[in-house]
Amino acid sequence: MRILVIADEESSYLWDHFEKSKLEGIDLIISCGDLHPHYLSFLTTFTSAPVIYVHGNHDTKYDQVPPEGCTCIDDQIFVYNGIRILGLGGSMRYRPGDYQYTEQEMRKRIKKLWFQLLYRRGFDILVTHAPAYQLNDGRDLPHQGFKAFIDLIEKYNPRYFLHGHVHMSYGRSHKRYDKYRNTQVINAYERFVFDYEDDEPSPLKFGKDPADPKPGSNV
Repeated sequence: MRILVIADEESSYLWDHFEKSKLEGIDLIISCGDLHPHYLSFLTTFTSAPVIYVHGNHDTKYDQVPPEGCTCIDDQIFVYNGIRILGLGGSMRYRPGDYQYTEQEMRKRIKKLWFQLLYRRGFDILVTHAPAYQLNDGRDLPHQGFKAFIDLIEKYNPRYFLHGHVHMSYGRSHKRYDKYRNTQVINAYERFVFDYEDDEPSPLKFGKDPADPKPGSNV
């Protein structure tokens, strides 16, 4: 199954210079947050692939203008073609506001999922906005990751962990993809396409701009 993951910055390649052929072969679109709701709605117009999302810390506008035709998977396990996808949006709390959580608050959210996790026998893909603690996160509080995500990965051993929040334009320390134990970690910043069936995330040519980082680079 071919998956397009997006986050944090609307892709001019998809929005400003859109051609329907650019979404051919995409089976599922996953947003890791902090994208304009009209952008997500726009993508649903030109593809039959489901568009699912979690909230980023800047997505308070979704309360008034939710992305039309899209499905929020926050705090649930969404199953598509037999693949179990767990969504946990938001960032570390650094000021008052929605979609921001302390470490303890995130753990409480996860604890409430106990029945879904038991019933579904875990999950295959973890989708979040924030990264995991010391796994491609930042040292400043706003971009610090959650230790609870590390615990989830270690306990349930998902095949993929998809996140946003740390823009690859911030610096070379933020990688496009990594690996933690048996879990492939992908930073969804702007856009990235991979085949779920592969053992390793295979970067695919997706109309990448000349300035885009090469697959496997740290920028």
